[in-house]
Amino acid sequence: MEPVWKVYGYITRFYKEKPQVLVFQHSVPEAGIQIPKGTVNPGEDPLHAVVREMVEETGLNSVYVEKLLAVDTWINEDGKPHKRYFYQLHTPEVKGSWLHEPSGGGEEKGLIFHFFWISSVEEVDLIRGHGDYLHLVLDGL
Repeated sequence: MEPVWKVYGYITRFYKEKPQVLVFQHSVPEAGIQIPKGTVNPGEDPLHAVVREMVEETGLNSVYVEKLLAVDTWINEDGKPHKRYFYQLHTPEVKGSWLHEPSGGGEEKGLIFHFFWISSVEEVDLIRGHGDYLHLVLDGL
């Protein structure tokens, strides 16, 4: 089975001299707390896809890729393999928290995401798979 390519973004900022990572609470409660992510379009480079997805999903105007953290293969709950690309990005924007309706369409159309920042791995319980490389970002900033 051909894997679905996905990009995940650990968007970082420094606030009051502390590193923080952007997360969001999905408007569907059982979806839990997540990091921004999305699907790579056919023929699209993952590097381009991660910037596109981060802007569409978060509403931020400025996100910059710092580095690729990891690439792995992960089996989704529906049994489909996902080739996951985890990136560290940063933003100069200083919004504290905000609501945003993703602009990419698809299954997210009409949903509202509540974005906020965390400063430690233990601060929230991210849904399955989203925190797999968070330690590389928060411990490395």
